[in-house]
Amino acid sequence: MEFFRRAAGQPSALGVLAGTFNPPTRAHLALASAALSVAGEVVFVLPRRFPHKRYEGASFEDRVRMLELATAGEPRFSIASTGTGLFLDVARACRQAYGPGVRLLLLCGSDAAERMINWDYGRPGAVAGQLEEFELLVADRQGRYQPPPELQARIHRLPVAEDLAAISATQIRERIRRGQPWRHLAPEAIAAEIERCYGANP
Repeated sequence: MEFFRRAAGQPSALGVLAGTFNPPTRAHLALASAALSVAGEVVFVLPRRFPHKRYEGASFEDRVRMLELATAGEPRFSIASTGTGLFLDVARACRQAYGPGVRLLLLCGSDAAERMINWDYGRPGAVAGQLEEFELLVADRQGRYQPPPELQARIHRLPVAEDLAAISATQIRERIRRGQPWRHLAPEAIAAEIERCYGANP
């Protein structure tokens, strides 16, 4: 795990927000800020390789720069990279970096949680096995999230003030492409970087 910024101290509970951040959005910041109610630190993890995507649009270095600018006001936010972006790989990298005693809380929206839980891993009990190594903090998107009963002890709902369903990196890129307003979806601190990286109108 490579750190670009690391919060001071050693948290007993660590929030982990892994994503493509193409670009970072207000939803990412809202999710991370909400997690600080239960975690002493939140680390934004940008993998160098994605399991189902490739780098398009902003480069790895551009995305790190945008994360640095977007999170500069919160000393409990860290920024790091891992080799790959699978939840289990990210969790194990965090475990190695933060030690065996830290409680790992991976942050995601309910859509990402559904994808993880319903994915065909080719063997029974795969999801439960992963959740022995980390827990999920899940924010609602398009309705209240309800985890499967057998996984409820390791999956927790994370209340977030913002309507995350209305904010996504895909929507920002699409609005830029169409020449539509997009600034209300992005942190103001990275507006100039978004204009540079994605060819957006000022």
